[in-house]
Amino acid sequence: MDPLTHTLTGVVLSRAGLKRMAPQATWLLVLGANAPDLDVISGLGGQAAFLQYHRGPTHSLVAMPLLALLVTGLVWAVRRKRFHWGRAFPAALIGVASNPLLDLANAYGVRLLWPFSSRWISFDFLAFFDVWIWLLLALGVAVPWLLHFVSREMGAQTGPGSGMAVAALCLAALYGTGKYLLHERAVAVLDARMYQGEIPLRVAAMPLPANPFRWVGLVEGRGFLERRPELNLLEEFDPSGGRIYYKPENTPRVEPFRSFLEFARWPVWRVTPAADMEGAVNVELSDLRFGPPGESRFKVAAVVDAGGAVSDPRR
Repeated sequence: MDPLTHTLTGVVLSRAGLKRMAPQATWLLVLGANAPDLDVISGLGGQAAFLQYHRGPTHSLVAMPLLALLVTGLVWAVRRKRFHWGRAFPAALIGVASNPLLDLANAYGVRLLWPFSSRWISFDFLAFFDVWIWLLLALGVAVPWLLHFVSREMGAQTGPGSGMAVAALCLAALYGTGKYLLHERAVAVLDARMYQGEIPLRVAAMPLPANPFRWVGLVEGRGFLERRPELNLLEEFDPSGGRIYYKPENTPRVEPFRSFLEFARWPVWRVTPAADMEGAVNVELSDLRFGPPGESRFKVAAVVDAGGAVSDPRR
């Protein structure tokens, strides 16, 4: 999920009652909820480094207590008064754990079992940023603050606002459950059809940020991949609404494509002749989860010569 979602989650968890765990619990929860995303600095090393480290080590189970210890130490260094490590560390750990838990719900996924397994785990039912999750969590923060402000102006006593925060968390969980059920429905709709005259080998449904009934459908056959940019569960299924991408007979198995294939769950290739080198081809490998070829945010491209060597990698 995006940094705003993680930050709001930390604040709402604090207001729901966890701020009683320690005097600095709000900071511990907010910093903890964002700590696993420190791996974005790997992007400074290029796309290959980003794919190797993002949503990997810092999002794993073994890293959670280490990151919680780091967050606790940071808050202790700033606010040493009234600091109790035995109460602060669990609050930071809850914040840290909330990050990969939310990230498991989207299409990118996490390598939760690193270093014992490099397998990506994802459930694909929430978008990277979801406007309804934003709204529900923001209400859990804004409404108690607004009520407190109005009551203070009127000279009345106000409660801690934990009831609204708990309600926001419950509504967000209920919304997530509904999205999961809609995802299963979208997958069932895709799996119940034939494509190019054959039963699909596998299908997937990717969420969109705003409309919970709209999905992007992905289908794999023996010799093709199909992407359906508009699968609306409130409308009749259109069997002709997809775009076909045929699998090439031969694909280069050299860097940088090999490392990208470890990440890509729906790899699609585009191979075209290179204009300036005889026998060479332009090769682009992208992932249909993140858009069609040419528009995907995650892709790798190179010029491959007649001997199969990469002469001009572009990542």
